[in-house]
Amino acid sequence: MAEMLRRREISSVELIQAHLDQIERVQPCINAVTELLADRALEEARLADARLASGEVCGPLHGIPFSIKDSINVAGVRSTAGTLGFRDAPPAAEDATLVKRFREAGGIPIAKTNLPDLLFSFETDNLICGRTNNPYDLSRTPGGSSGGESALIAACGSPLGLGSDCLGSVRLPAAFCGIASIKPTSGRLPRTGNVPPVGGWIEKLWQLGPMARWVDDIVLALRILAHADGMDWTSPPVPLAESSVRSGETRVAFFTDNGIAASTPPVRDAIQKCARLLENQGLNVEERCPPGIDRCYELELAILGADGCAGIDDYLRDIGSHEIHPLTANFIDRMRRYKATALEFAVLWAQWDRYTADMLRFFGEYDVVLCPVYPRTALSHGDSAKDENFAAFSYTMAWSVAGFPAATVRCGEAGELPINIQVVAKPWAELTALDICKRIETEFAGWQPPRYGWQPAS
Repeated sequence: MAEMLRRREISSVELIQAHLDQIERVQPCINAVTELLADRALEEARLADARLASGEVCGPLHGIPFSIKDSINVAGVRSTAGTLGFRDAPPAAEDATLVKRFREAGGIPIAKTNLPDLLFSFETDNLICGRTNNPYDLSRTPGGSSGGESALIAACGSPLGLGSDCLGSVRLPAAFCGIASIKPTSGRLPRTGNVPPVGGWIEKLWQLGPMARWVDDIVLALRILAHADGMDWTSPPVPLAESSVRSGETRVAFFTDNGIAASTPPVRDAIQKCARLLENQGLNVEERCPPGIDRCYELELAILGADGCAGIDDYLRDIGSHEIHPLTANFIDRMRRYKATALEFAVLWAQWDRYTADMLRFFGEYDVVLCPVYPRTALSHGDSAKDENFAAFSYTMAWSVAGFPAATVRCGEAGELPINIQVVAKPWAELTALDICKRIETEFAGWQPPRYGWQPAS
């Protein structure tokens, strides 16, 4: 799209209007948008066209629309985080750091997108805007918590977006909707202007990440976004390293069963197919599961729930969210049982450190790990709360607990539903993970348009 704009094959106004028209078509079916920024987006597009016509040097996203999860601030627009206490929140005074960087690169905010109540669910549903549907099958969820982003991008209402991820919230929605995304290394992207705010003992778990239909766009986004902002003290100034993938040298491990939830045959076969592809390209591939990865589920929930969720309860009360969505209540109740004493929390922290150290030792033998994002395709609405399905989210939790970068790309399908693979690299090696994703995307075609689902019934 950027190349078309620079060649004057299309104007920014035409491009923005085309996306607004597509949102008008798909929104009644998928309900992904919480606030449409149509008038201001068209005005910014007119300015972008004028700058281009004047010969002004333009950024890599000049005139390109992007969308934003409704927990990330956009100046002049409210951020609800999907929770009733923020339903009538005042407009944000300024852009979040990552929104500002997309805008400085020439991007134009076009919509804010739906999410679960206070982000706590693997489905996208809340008491303000309701439920978002998967564009490949309206009876299924696009995942959570960045489900509005994944649904809108998959249905071509936006080409690029920003989400956040604590337990898998940019990777799982991407997988359920067959697009690309990455949870970067803990601290890679500054979270200034995000709900929840920077800091606290869970900061290592909670990251922001870009989402798009294509891997190249995720790479472009990271190059724009990945530097410290001087305000989020949890985000160090670590340079973005180029890919280290080399034929005959790069070592790849893959697994399809983490000891908590086994993959269904279609997902297992898709992961094995990707492993064979990389082996045929000269990479050293071995089927092996990181030892101790079966501890990740209990560790993540215990870390999040160490205070018995008193912090969450206080936060909800303070902002006036006196009622929460049942899916969020179910999620929080799962964490309450892990309430710990000070001594128990110290032991938990030591276990967390050992887990991370064990993963680092494993990556001393391998450069990349391939595994499922989720062991089956997109769930039906409401099914994420079932015990057997909830535990299966451990495939993404594993890398949130470790703090490692984990990317995802579509690699197959089961019926009409996408199947994605998760590609994990060493800390600060995001472009290595995305290099592997690009190879998989090139071979297996990556994102595919929904063949039904978002189109209104006759």
